[in-house]
Parts: sequence; structure tokens; C-alpha cells
Amino acid sequence: INRINQVLRDVSAREKTAVTQRWIRSVIRLLDHYKVEHKAMLKEATTLLELALWKAKIEEKEEKEFVEGMEAKRAKIDIQSKRNERRITSGANIVIKNVLPFLELK
Repeated sequence: INRINQVLRDVSAREKTAVTQRWIRSVIRLLDHYKVEHKAMLKEATTLLELALWKAKIEEKEEKEFVEGMEAKRAKIDIQSKRNERRITSGANIVIKNVLPFLELK
């Protein structure tokens, strides 16, 4: 606002409307740019949060299995399917669903 006020001081009365309209368009372009940037950062943050929750769940289960002496059985189980199962049961979808409203632009 201060910037446009400074510019308008040096502009003739005939040009003030055009200058103000150009300034408003530039502000709208900047806002659109920042919204796109925010959305990209939000997507990245959501992915990182999901991966962190998944990793924590994997480590929690592995520690529990180790303590219970199931390490020998673990070698026989398909590790990839176990990781996928833990990703689904990590609770990330619930956490993200409750965190996103605080991060999204309104």
C-alpha cells in the first residue's frame, strides 16, 4: 500500500486509475504465485509427515518384534508386504487429515 501511495504522488490525475489498476493486477499475480508456492510446500510437507509416521510405525513394530524374539520369523515373511501393511496402519491418513486444516490457506 505504501508503495502505490508513493507512486501515485508522482502520477497525474488522468493516469492514476491506470496505474492503480496495473498495481492491483501485479498484487493479484503475486498472490497467485504465493498460493501456488504454498500448495507445493504443503504437498511436500504432507509427504514428509506421512513418511515420518510410516518410519516411526516400522521402527516401533520392528522393536516390538525384536523384543518378543520374532526376529527369526521375520526373515521368512515378505518384508515389502509388511512395510506396505505398516504404511496403511501407520495412522498417517488420520494425522494428516487433522493437521492439514491448520496449514491450508483459506
